Amino acid sequence: MENADLRRAWRALAGTGERAGAVGAELLGRWSGPDRHYHGPDHLRAVLAGVDALAGEAADADLVRFAAWFHDAVYDGVPGRDEERSAALAERLVPECGRSAEFAAEVGRLVRVTAGHRPAPGDTDAEVLCDADLAVLGRDPEGYREYAAAVRREYAHVGEADFRAGRAAVLRGLLAADPLFRTAAGRARWEAAARRNMAGELAALGGEPPPLAPPQA
Repeated sequence: MENADLRRAWRALAGTGERAGAVGAELLGRWSGPDRHYHGPDHLRAVLAGVDALAGEAADADLVRFAAWFHDAVYDGVPGRDEERSAALAERLVPECGRSAEFAAEVGRLVRVTAGHRPAPGDTDAEVLCDADLAVLGRDPEGYREYAAAVRREYAHVGEADFRAGRAAVLRGLLAADPLFRTAAGRARWEAAARRNMAGELAALGGEPPPLAPPQA
């Protein structure tokens, strides 16, 4: 069965009840849309794996896993609006999995933080979610090239000049973050490689990369 691993992961997280199963099916349907060249099931898998890798730094790892499932559940390529709609979806559907309204509201809050990937210091669950979401930036060079190509396919409707300008602005914003990864484990795993990868892509786009900042402990 397609995405059987994700179905198992959802059942382990949300339970095997009928309503939880329906929520999981809706989420997988959203993640599997035909235009999701990057923000698809493989990205969800990667974020969940990132949460697992950083789970020891979370206050509530299962809360973060719920947020991972919902964080790009709505994806129309409109920053800010996508995260808001995904958060609202979480607040509506998480209680159907037997979780409290307060738990659902916290899932929604975490999803909203991914709009800027700037969690407040000490907001450990948001830090873990954001680091897991950005872990793709720290892949090996070939994996990073595959990621960048998938992002371009998602924006196939955007002309090359406009895409280059917009993508360069995104990369500059990420490179300006110091540090980019907020958890100690995230910095150790991904910071140095992410900065090399992004600086290389920015140079290829014709932009002037900022100096590479050394990872912080």
